Amino acid sequence: MPDRNVKPRIDGVTMVMDKGLSINEVHNFLSVALPHVDIIKLGFGTSFVTPNLREKIEVYQSYNLPIYFGGTLFEAFLIRNQFEDYIKVCQDYNIQYVEVSDGSITIPHAEKCGYIEKLTKYFTVLSEVGSKDAAHIIPPYKWIEQMSAELEAGASYVIAEAREAGNVGIYRGSGEVREGLVQEILTQIPGEKILWEAPQKSQQLYFLELLGCNVNLGNIAPHEVIALEAMRIGLRGDTFNLYLDQLTTAKK
Repeated sequence: MPDRNVKPRIDGVTMVMDKGLSINEVHNFLSVALPHVDIIKLGFGTSFVTPNLREKIEVYQSYNLPIYFGGTLFEAFLIRNQFEDYIKVCQDYNIQYVEVSDGSITIPHAEKCGYIEKLTKYFTVLSEVGSKDAAHIIPPYKWIEQMSAELEAGASYVIAEAREAGNVGIYRGSGEVREGLVQEILTQIPGEKILWEAPQKSQQLYFLELLGCNVNLGNIAPHEVIALEAMRIGLRGDTFNLYLDQLTTAKK
């Protein structure tokens, strides 16, 4: 069995996307999955239309789970020139993590890094790199430049964009990993500083095989957390032989 990092983890993180769970569903979900969940994202702009939002956030916080609003909500505030209002909203809900993204709007990169620097005074910042537009292909060197600059600006992690479906950014429209892009990124950016959005099982498997059980994975559906954790440690058919093969190699 591989050595799985235990909570509180700084790598081997599982970020779960909540797209509209009820308060009762949150309790039920965490009654099973809490040991294997590290961060909760309230997906895209769902926070704005979620009933009893404050109570729901307080439930997550009562389990000592960091929670943040999806990057699309940040962009929705920014496009309306309401950056300071966004800070106030996060503080009002006692949110301690924020996501800075530019997947739906165009922000000059120096300006984006400026927002990251400003937000680090109040929050732990996760910054997302990559476009939600499948037609907008970013070359590997640009991914590296942007990730490096955003980490330098103060982001704790850089998120590799994939959307909730896993069909843009680091993936092709079919969901297939852009392996050359991933390999190129890893030549310059430490793997433990990247949170790979990987909603599909095949994508999760790719990164587990590439980087091991303690890779950071995000946009995981609540009902997939237990299955992912089993796969992380070789208790699912997809990875059953992965660590056994490594053990055999090590003994030789």
